[in-house]
Amino acid sequence: MTSTSALGSRRALTQDRVINWLFLSFLALSLLVGFLLLGALLVDVFRKGVGELSWSFLTNPPSSLPSRAGARPAILGTIYMMILLVVLTVPLGVGTAIYLEEYANKNRWYNRWLEINIQNLAGVPSIVYGILGLAFLVRGLGLGRVLLAGALILTLLVLPTVIVAAREALRAVPDSIRQGAFALGASQWQVVSRQVLPAAIPGIATGAILALARAIGETAPLLMVGALAFIAFNPTILGDFTALPIQIFQWISRPQEEFRHKAAAAIIVLLALLLVMNAFAVWIRNRYERRW
Repeated sequence: MTSTSALGSRRALTQDRVINWLFLSFLALSLLVGFLLLGALLVDVFRKGVGELSWSFLTNPPSSLPSRAGARPAILGTIYMMILLVVLTVPLGVGTAIYLEEYANKNRWYNRWLEINIQNLAGVPSIVYGILGLAFLVRGLGLGRVLLAGALILTLLVLPTVIVAAREALRAVPDSIRQGAFALGASQWQVVSRQVLPAAIPGIATGAILALARAIGETAPLLMVGALAFIAFNPTILGDFTALPIQIFQWISRPQEEFRHKAAAAIIVLLALLLVMNAFAVWIRNRYERRW
């Protein structure tokens, strides 16, 4: 009886090892396929676009002639939009996270309703936000098809991501920090502003940059709120605008091969902006990171 039990245990152990090996092999294969596809896309983009990168490409406006076409309005529009996103999203997202984690009564129905809606909004498709912006911002409030409307709708799009990331960063701060500050006579706001929030800055910054990285490549909401594919002048906050994803889409749809090379160059510029933001997030995380 004992030998039968031992034999059954060895068979079960062998079966578990085989299942684990198959699962790890599947994960490794999936990772390899993803990296190969990403590498192939990057090689193709850099092969076509590196030759188009020049100072004139960065400073010239779009043109119907490929030799004169540049991406200056799209680059400026993207930069302005990212600045507005930081100004609008970070205070709102961090403030909401602080309220939900440090002040909100979990038993109140409106706090539970708020949490459920934040979780649900994180999974809403971006085109739905575009329709919302067109209906309420552009037409309902009469804001018009301006850069500010695009920034506001992208703020709604990434705000749930910032809130969730900020809440996780606040939860990661040990509760002993709070209790020690309370024991020394600090008020609730002093504990949050001087102890909890500085310790959560690395996680908050990482979540905010990830949210901006999603927003920088969005096209559908901007098309819905009136981003134009061709602008030959510098955009303004309350004027017509475009962005790099819109410009890339416009160039890709043109039949001339030269415009496709221009689109590849614009993709490289977009990736460069994304890498700069990620590097800034890594610097902030390393600068303020604390080990408990």
